[in-house]
Amino acid sequence: MFQGFSNATVDFLWGIRFNNERPWFEAHKAEYLSHLYQPMKDLSREVYDAFQAKYAVPGLCCKVSRIYRDARRLHGRGPYKDHLWWSLERPGEEPFSTRPVFWFELTPDDWSYGLGYYAATPLTMAKFRARLDRDPRTFEALVRPLEKQSVFALTGERYKRPKGEPASARLAPWYNLKNFSLQSVHDLGEPLWSHDLVDLLLEGFGFLLPLYQYFASLDADPAPAQG
Repeated sequence: MFQGFSNATVDFLWGIRFNNERPWFEAHKAEYLSHLYQPMKDLSREVYDAFQAKYAVPGLCCKVSRIYRDARRLHGRGPYKDHLWWSLERPGEEPFSTRPVFWFELTPDDWSYGLGYYAATPLTMAKFRARLDRDPRTFEALVRPLEKQSVFALTGERYKRPKGEPASARLAPWYNLKNFSLQSVHDLGEPLWSHDLVDLLLEGFGFLLPLYQYFASLDADPAPAQG
């Protein structure tokens, strides 16, 4: 059972940020496993089990990120990440970055959770715009609850040249996005240190579930005609 992260968790994250090299990591690997990796696994598993018991989302799996960077993509950075996350996602042949995921992330500075794409494909977003054109009311109904809350904020990169005009003002923030994230970002502190974090994440993911189901269904849409 998840019992909360601790000051030792944050100390390790700061340590790896300023000592991003193998000798330091190997000397502190036991701290990584006990204070960061294991509680992260416990949190992800407990949230996943409770989420599936309540909502039974088909095909959803739980994945905890590796702290090791891909050696092909270091770009001058150290071999380890100074943050860790886990996600609830649908497995597939395409990279996870192109699929909608629920996620939780912990860094030395803050923690966050939400729903979104790391790098949605142009085809996915083209299908999204085509569906908005074809049936704007369904998505308008989904985003209406977002306008009444202050937990999750919409962020995302936009096309420099707009792809078109949305059918209503309610769709305008979404229509010309390259990708998106509905995220909630917090300073380090409660409920990070206690089991209360499980309930908070479960409530937040449940609130976002209708949007996840909408975006997860885009794969089945036909590719839009090219004009």
